[in-house]
Amino acid sequence: MEGLKATTKTGGRVTPAKLLRRFCKDRRGSTAIEFAILALPFFVVLFAILEMCVSFAAQQVITNATDEIGRKYRTGELKPADINQQELRAMLCERISVIVSNDCPGLNFDLQSFETFQSISDELKRNPIPSTYKYLPGEALTKNMLRVFYEWPVMTNIMAARAGDTALLFATTTWQNEPFN
Repeated sequence: MEGLKATTKTGGRVTPAKLLRRFCKDRRGSTAIEFAILALPFFVVLFAILEMCVSFAAQQVITNATDEIGRKYRTGELKPADINQQELRAMLCERISVIVSNDCPGLNFDLQSFETFQSISDELKRNPIPSTYKYLPGEALTKNMLRVFYEWPVMTNIMAARAGDTALLFATTTWQNEPFN
């Protein structure tokens, strides 16, 4: 049994305290160990930053598409009699196709006309995200609101169990139609 006792080079007995000191003094491989410890949090943060950049760009593309469609309605280039709900969805999908997959899964929109801008404000306070999406474009000189919603898939969501796997990107524009014929 005595032949199995650990000894140091000088013949002294190796205790757990001596082993710990020797381990702490030895610097070979410490960079690899430190990298292994820090790599996962570093890459999670890095990919989260990249994903946020992409989602901000997607938000801007959706905003631009919403503004462009709203401008076409405002000027009378698009008239309620000339376009239906599916055609409007196709137009929105075409404008955001650079950031979404085919057929724009997760794309919803709500287009309504109102008597006053105050009633638009009241609607937004009462119902910022509609439970049912409507397509009720207004004629000349009516006030209108177009809200576009897209469920953006989130890849690096650490809180996925609580927050879900998508983030809601949305854009809203309001206008008064011009007196087109």
